[in-house]
Amino acid sequence: MSTQTLSVSGLSCTGCEDAVEQALGDLPGVVSASADHDAGTVTVETDGDVDEDALASAVADAGYELV
Repeated sequence: MSTQTLSVSGLSCTGCEDAVEQALGDLPGVVSASADHDAGTVTVETDGDVDEDALASAVADAGYELV
């Protein structure tokens, strides 16, 4: 497994965290996602190679942006 922490712009509440976590959790290969609006980050655990473009696209679809 692999874990990475990514910076996300626009996270301002727990609802934002939930939206990002759900969007990333729906991607194949993502085991878990945990967002922190205070830090402006999301920690993603994967069970293989998950393309960073796919992660960025899922975050964008939820209304946020990887930075």
